[in-house]
Amino acid sequence: MTELEKLQEIFQKVDPDKQRLVEKLLHDAAFLSEQNEDLRKMIEVTGMVKFHPTNPNLQKPTEAAKQYLRNLQTYSVVIKTLNQVFSKNSIEEQDDFEQFMNQSVDEAL
Repeated sequence: MTELEKLQEIFQKVDPDKQRLVEKLLHDAAFLSEQNEDLRKMIEVTGMVKFHPTNPNLQKPTEAAKQYLRNLQTYSVVIKTLNQVFSKNSIEEQDDFEQFMNQSVDEAL
């Protein structure tokens, strides 16, 4: 199952209007996740830091490491946003107990 399919499965229970609203974010999250998997594989081979051949005190991060960290930060923001949409949808849904309690209160009035 791809990352996009996993995210879409999670959001199947969300209101259709909210699903349309977050559709691009789902694609973006899946893309960033897949890109970071590729970058992680590259970083495992090359490392995150380049060392100067004659002076190991001179170091700089690799471009792959920089991009990985940028992607990770963006991915975190996207997932946080998706989680907020999902949580708000969950809060709006009433479970059987809440429906029973609301019905009982309405009948008592």
